[in-house]
Amino acid sequence: MSRSLKWLSVAATIGMLFVLIGGALVTKTESGAGCGETWPLCHGELIPDEINFELVIELSHRVVSGVVGLLVLVLSIWAWKAIGHIRETKFLAFISFFFLLLQGLIGAAAVVWGQSDVVLALHFGISLISFASVLLLTLLIFEVDKKFDADSLIIDKKLRTQIYALTIYSFIVVYTGALVRHVGASLACPDWPVCNYNQIGLPTQMHEWIQMGHRVLAGGIFIWVLLLTLQIIKRYKHEKVLYWGWIIALGLVSVQVASGAVIVYTNLNLFIALAHALFIACLFGVFSYFILLSSRSKKNEALLANNIDKSKEEQVNQNQTIPAQ
Repeated sequence: MSRSLKWLSVAATIGMLFVLIGGALVTKTESGAGCGETWPLCHGELIPDEINFELVIELSHRVVSGVVGLLVLVLSIWAWKAIGHIRETKFLAFISFFFLLLQGLIGAAAVVWGQSDVVLALHFGISLISFASVLLLTLLIFEVDKKFDADSLIIDKKLRTQIYALTIYSFIVVYTGALVRHVGASLACPDWPVCNYNQIGLPTQMHEWIQMGHRVLAGGIFIWVLLLTLQIIKRYKHEKVLYWGWIIALGLVSVQVASGAVIVYTNLNLFIALAHALFIACLFGVFSYFILLSSRSKKNEALLANNIDKSKEEQVNQNQTIPAQ
């Protein structure tokens, strides 16, 4: 594999993380209108005369997104040509750039025409899909799965179903978290894990419902990952990629929940909030990798069943050709 392609894939993956964190930074600092209502120029100018904090944040995010977009485009084309024979490559190459372009267009539409908070909350999730696709392309290029002998990995149907469902569920959690930021509900509940220790009970207004809804869903993903990790430790301890992968997932979801609590008690500390976004991006990347392995496992299971059937058929044919004594 070309060394240059490997470096490009690493750069694109790291770049996508910067795009994700940059988008979260724009939202948390309320810098979305930093460049006015023009796009891709800032206040209709390449370099505006009056520069302020919000403008720097928004313009930096646009520049980084543009540069990373070019990297992802080159990576997609190069990977398509270099490792297109691998089953997942072409699909990942397409959606990595497509979703990155889509999130850019949504961002542009929000600047020029404005968008509702419900639509804007999709922005982070779409970027997350692009990041996960670029990450998986990088793993294919480095052939990480072969190093862990994951080509022959067989995951049973029930576990595969849980992995698919958990990944979809995690995307819902991501969306609700983005919705919390966009509607300004991050500090709607002054306490954690309950909304208000002085007023125990159901939320009383919409922002509290959005915040507590996100917390409940986040608690659900923590419990789900914990139970699934315990199951995998018990049944798949010999499969290192599953064992260590879910240990990592449990660690990530733990710090994700903990950082969410710290955000409340530090009154929306910016660095903690950005770390919160980083942790969920990494966790979604781990889930996406296990979807890739689950897809391959289904194919391996079918091949194994086919080989067993052939062996049985050959054994029957051999028995029939043995002359009677």
